[in-house]
Amino acid sequence: MTEIEKLAFALNQFAGLTEEDFKLSSNFWLPKEYNKGDFFNLRATVCTYFGFIVNGVFRSYTIDEKTGEEKNVFLYSANGFVVSFKSFINQIPCDYHTQALTDASIIYIRYTDLHSLYQQSHQWEKFGRLLAQEAFNVTMSRIEGFILKSPEERYLDLIKQHPDIFNNVPLYHISSYLGIQGPSLSRIRKRISEK
Repeated sequence: MTEIEKLAFALNQFAGLTEEDFKLSSNFWLPKEYNKGDFFNLRATVCTYFGFIVNGVFRSYTIDEKTGEEKNVFLYSANGFVVSFKSFINQIPCDYHTQALTDASIIYIRYTDLHSLYQQSHQWEKFGRLLAQEAFNVTMSRIEGFILKSPEERYLDLIKQHPDIFNNVPLYHISSYLGIQGPSLSRIRKRISEK
């Protein structure tokens, strides 16, 4: 499957976009390569594009002003989307950085081009609504995970959502995302492997 076919399949799965719907957008999607450490979006800037990850892993993170510690907020991996949701949807400055944790490649569309598709097609309009819902769901799942779930349950959720992440990302990034220290992550991994 080519990169563009993977994108079309992902959009069909996410929002039911047909081949005809996708053809409306085909001239708008552009490829982009990232080296490990490159930024998709910087804090305090407006996210102006939405990406489909062909390969690689990204993170969104904040920096604690008092300690200088980086705290991972979101992770994005291959065959998923990368976007600073709130910034992109509302076209306001972002509250965090989004950075490639590995070498990565994406196919992206600009905000203005996506909005022109909303005007042309009800299916693309539906995509926009589902994108906003997804932003809400992702954020609520993160908040509820910290309130209602144990670190082990959050770890198991991470494996389901990003099955290859442990092959590509240092464990300290995973610990940060889970809101635990490295030794706690080691204990969780050991307990699970013994089951």
